[in-house]
Amino acid sequence: MTAATGQRWTLRGAHTEYTVTVPAQGRWLELVAWGPHGVSDGPSPVAYDGPVPFLTAGDAAPIEYATDADRPFTGADLVIETVDGKRRVGFVHTDARIDADKRELAVDFADPVTGLRATVHYLVPDGTDVVQRWVELTNDGTAPLQVVRAGSGGFCVPTPHGALLSHQWGQWSQEFQLSHVELGHGTFGIGSSQGVPGHLHVPWLAVRDTADPAGPAWGMALAWTGSWEISAERDTGGLTRVRAGRQLVDGPLELAVGERLSLPVVTGAYSPDGLDGLAQVWHTHQRLLAGDRLTPRPVLYNSWEATYFAVEAESQLALARIAAELGVETFVVDDGWFVGRNDDTAGLGDWTPDPAKFPAGFDTFIAEVRALGLNFGLWVEPECVNPKSTLYAEHPDWVYVVDGRPLTPVRNQYLLDLGRPEVAEFVHSTVDGLLRRYDIDYLKWDFNRPRTEPGRPGGVGPLDLDGAHVANLHRIYERLRRDHPDVLIEACAGGGGRTDLAMAARADVFWPSDNTGPLDRLAIQYGFLHANAPHLLSSWVTDAPGLFDPRPRTLAFRFVLAMAGVLGIGADIRAWTPAERAEAADWIARYKEIRDVVTRGEVHLIGGPDQARCAVQYTAPDERRVVVLAWHTGRLDGAGLLPSRPVRLPLRGLDPAARYSDGDRHYSGSHLAAVGLPVRWSATHDADLIVLTRD
Repeated sequence: MTAATGQRWTLRGAHTEYTVTVPAQGRWLELVAWGPHGVSDGPSPVAYDGPVPFLTAGDAAPIEYATDADRPFTGADLVIETVDGKRRVGFVHTDARIDADKRELAVDFADPVTGLRATVHYLVPDGTDVVQRWVELTNDGTAPLQVVRAGSGGFCVPTPHGALLSHQWGQWSQEFQLSHVELGHGTFGIGSSQGVPGHLHVPWLAVRDTADPAGPAWGMALAWTGSWEISAERDTGGLTRVRAGRQLVDGPLELAVGERLSLPVVTGAYSPDGLDGLAQVWHTHQRLLAGDRLTPRPVLYNSWEATYFAVEAESQLALARIAAELGVETFVVDDGWFVGRNDDTAGLGDWTPDPAKFPAGFDTFIAEVRALGLNFGLWVEPECVNPKSTLYAEHPDWVYVVDGRPLTPVRNQYLLDLGRPEVAEFVHSTVDGLLRRYDIDYLKWDFNRPRTEPGRPGGVGPLDLDGAHVANLHRIYERLRRDHPDVLIEACAGGGGRTDLAMAARADVFWPSDNTGPLDRLAIQYGFLHANAPHLLSSWVTDAPGLFDPRPRTLAFRFVLAMAGVLGIGADIRAWTPAERAEAADWIARYKEIRDVVTRGEVHLIGGPDQARCAVQYTAPDERRVVVLAWHTGRLDGAGLLPSRPVRLPLRGLDPAARYSDGDRHYSGSHLAAVGLPVRWSATHDADLIVLTRD
């Protein structure tokens, strides 16, 4: 990172740069340029020098962090209200600090009227092409203030021909559906008010110019595990400004005198190569967040779809024996292992193994699983409680409630108020106690309902329930990872309802959807990989049909699909034939040979689930191996009497002069890019795993 003359700074990534300046009037920060190295030279691609009749100068300027005094008409990032209801906080630039070692810039502003101070932070992690931004607010005045809007920042993108926005929508069992919207003028918005990122939208957005969809792409993602909002507005001058931050579902935030508030990190990403290149930028960033925990994940078996709540030692061991024979490495017991849990109406909160289900003791059961050569994993949902539980009987005041109003059950359960210190301590001590008491290697942490009641019994308002819940959740994850570094944690929320960059920094893997049907899952994973790295993608082979596309697929299709991330099995393998088990063992062995490339390789998404060709390419960091997973998405459930035409998969990012071999055939890198890798389909051959080795 270097500082130019005057109040102008450039933050440099691996291939990109981000330049900001404080204009002469010193009231705000402006973006100069964001893109490839050298983009800051010459005129700014986002500056606007024309007249702004009927607006203020700030409404048209590419402001990085705007108050309602700066942008009174076109949308501010920060809105502050005084005790007497006055708004229009206006800042003056006071200082700036550069930490070259950390690649961090901090720019200070202050409001002389209210005493509010704001520090706008920028950080470019080494070796990445992302810029992380966050704001710290401090009340140095003499009276409390209210934060009415709590945005983390605004990103300005040049879109002279129109903005092409890419986002991910969905619902339970249909998460991460990639969609595109052309925004000529006006505003587009997504968000969640559920206290979690939610299933309806993902806190991620990509922006391209409509005239060049394969060209430059800018992305934004919010690291916040609570309620959030992202909006994009394209003005008449061709600038698209994206605002991201918390959605204050509990009302304004109180900022007492002397108090400091840190707003969530919002991360921007840039690639010159469209959405495919942008996905690689996000993957690099998330791998950096994983740090030394970025290792190939074990192949797991989860018992949920085989036994549901009918968990007992003998049936679980029968599954574990078969799983071990197949080459599975971790056996996970899902919901139903604790006292009172025979269905979803009771038991949550009472986290004691049921002695009736494990008559020889839970320790003995785990030892028997481990004696098969398997690691052991366990499902928990510690933030929720059933009305029929000892915990709720003893602590009914621990759940979110509005005094005098009825509670809203979702999935026959209530949500614990994790913001209360005693509740946070209970949740942490419960999970920590299980990990200390039993020999557990893997934890599936579930969360099956949103927050409905915005209150606390006897609470004195206003309360930041959302912020307190998220802060304590993050602290618990961090303490567990510190004290149990060898335990892998899977984040789940009724599927993919809790997927954001903050959790990507704290969990080891995500469960993207409860829908394991193959064709439905293909679309889910296609969207997921645009925003998330493969090491975060947990995927199971099951016998379940899709909810939206129930067409049958071969076992090969289901295994190749699950290999796109972290391979798991969730089928009732007791019912598989000897031939199916032998085929499964072969696929598991092949996955173990390629999972290091899947974990660390450069990912290219080819085609799509609604196209004749659909594949994911993984190129090893040393470029010696290329793994291609390919699927035929057409109708293959007929008699197979007609021949199927082969497809060509154009591979990307290979050395044009290099030679590659799949064992039988040899190709040049230029041929694979221009002509493509041939794949032939048939009624019984609907998926392929191809490994190319550089000669």
